Amino acid sequence: MNQMKLFKILGLVLITTLSSCKTENKQQTEKETVQKRPNFLFVLVDDQSPLDLQVYNAKSILETPNISKLADDGIVFEQARHMGSMNGAVCTPSRHMIMSGRTLWHLPPSAEFQLDTLPNPIDDQTIGAIFNRAGYKTMRTCKKGNSYPGANRQFTEVHDATKRGGTEESGSAWHAKQVLTYLNNREQAKEEDPFFIYFGFSHPHDTRNGTPELLEKYGAINHKDKNSLPPLNDKQPALPENYLEKHPFFHGHPDLRDEERVSGVWKNRDENTIRNEMGREFACSENIDIQLGKVLKKLEETGEIDNTYIIYTSDHGIAIGRHGFQGKQNLYEHTWRVPFIVKGPGLDTGKRVQGNMYLLDVLPTLCDLAGIDIPETVEGKSVVPVLKGETEVVRDVMYGVYAGGTKPGMRAVKKGDWKLIKYDVMDGAVRETQLFNLAENPNEYLPEHHKSGEMETNLANNPKYADKLAEMEALLLEQMIAHDDPYRLWNQPQID
Repeated sequence: MNQMKLFKILGLVLITTLSSCKTENKQQTEKETVQKRPNFLFVLVDDQSPLDLQVYNAKSILETPNISKLADDGIVFEQARHMGSMNGAVCTPSRHMIMSGRTLWHLPPSAEFQLDTLPNPIDDQTIGAIFNRAGYKTMRTCKKGNSYPGANRQFTEVHDATKRGGTEESGSAWHAKQVLTYLNNREQAKEEDPFFIYFGFSHPHDTRNGTPELLEKYGAINHKDKNSLPPLNDKQPALPENYLEKHPFFHGHPDLRDEERVSGVWKNRDENTIRNEMGREFACSENIDIQLGKVLKKLEETGEIDNTYIIYTSDHGIAIGRHGFQGKQNLYEHTWRVPFIVKGPGLDTGKRVQGNMYLLDVLPTLCDLAGIDIPETVEGKSVVPVLKGETEVVRDVMYGVYAGGTKPGMRAVKKGDWKLIKYDVMDGAVRETQLFNLAENPNEYLPEHHKSGEMETNLANNPKYADKLAEMEALLLEQMIAHDDPYRLWNQPQID
């Protein structure tokens, strides 16, 4: 064999070998890519109106650069809501709905009575249990108390404590520390299984004892004296556009803590009190943003952020002076809606969608994104079709409840731009109806706001909108029946 022929043969062998190695490496890379399941960081804050955030309200002075960047890098839901509550602690059923994907009137008993009840079959079909079975490493940190004990204990690693102070150890930094420690341990152990982290905060729920520097930034003090008012300060947020000194009629829940006993507010609704309390709220919310930023930075450093779905939301909104209310026991937009932002692999960036989702849609959505079968016990809907741009909403009608005080309580229904709220409380002494067109009246102005626009008010008593009122009344009854609402309002057919 001549030398030239030998070189050709050797060359062919080398090319074949390299090609084979390249193919094997490509197949191995593709296999690893297929097998690499996404991580999840689910961020839940306590008592935050979407209208506090610049993501939803350009006029807000609250600075949350990390949350705003999540919005820029992900998808913002305009219409995300909690379904409601049958008790004054609205976060209790809200968190049960998040964990279980169940509708309000189909929750386990602990949602209604706030008790650490005996195990319920639903417990094994909640977030922690589902992701454990799917091979995820699950970790949780959040407040203690009126959450869902049967679901909370399903997580492999749990670090729960209520932290509403203004120091590193007593405030939101404590929750971030638990997550950072978990991620550091994961990195040191070279853990390869995907993670699901439930990153909950105890703020901005009262008592809103912010850090000294952030209280100073928003001109607020931790006011303690019932016999005096906090001072006004130019740094404080302005009064909300739909602020009232008093709601025009009683809300129907006597001795309601949020409306009478919040430290620093009590029954006061004057400008000094509300602006100071909003400053405290903003101080706590910016601190949450700072702590979130620490965790996001760690995910970047470990190279896991690009394969992590990040969901940011709240258990419900909050009033703080809007419509003369202080708490979350109402169905106005500032309280019924929640912020909801999703960022993750394969999703669009800088996009806003309607969604028409409830918090009970969180569980089926998480399962869908992770490729996990959605349990048959789940009643919510995956919003992945919205995330992928296949549809704009997952439902046309939204139904809301507050039945924590005198019964039947408040009910709301929304379809398109139209929204109805009804109040039937105090043994029939308070029976009120409100009809709003949210396109024309997004702040739900009442006659007491003295606005000039024809539609910038409650339209329920305007004969021009009688047909729309009748339509919305019928829609509300339809929703109450569909959701097994155990009550009926005064002008509805009563349950046999």
